[in-house]
Amino acid sequence: MPRKRDQEIKTWMSEAELQALYRRMDEIGVRNRGAFIRKMALNGYCIHLDIPEIRTMTSLLRRCSNNLNQYAKKANQTGSIYEEDILDLKKRLDKIYENTEKILKRLNVLSL
Repeated sequence: MPRKRDQEIKTWMSEAELQALYRRMDEIGVRNRGAFIRKMALNGYCIHLDIPEIRTMTSLLRRCSNNLNQYAKKANQTGSIYEEDILDLKKRLDKIYENTEKILKRLNVLSL
């Protein structure tokens, strides 16, 4: 009887990649390496998330953190801070919340 699968594919892996492969197989309870690789190659998927709002939010978080540190330093030196500084920080935090909502909505679509 002829082989059902008559085409061979070879690939090379580093020791770390091979160990990661075996860990993944253990996680889902598969023992046959060929079956696992075949299943992942044919039915598996890779996710590459390119969400610009995450980059924007990261930048906003850095700026808020920087400003907060400056305000804390000023408060420690002078014993007070300006109300406009607090309002500026609040405005930046509102932008972060808006971006977070956008990100969560886009991620929610992916999970459907």
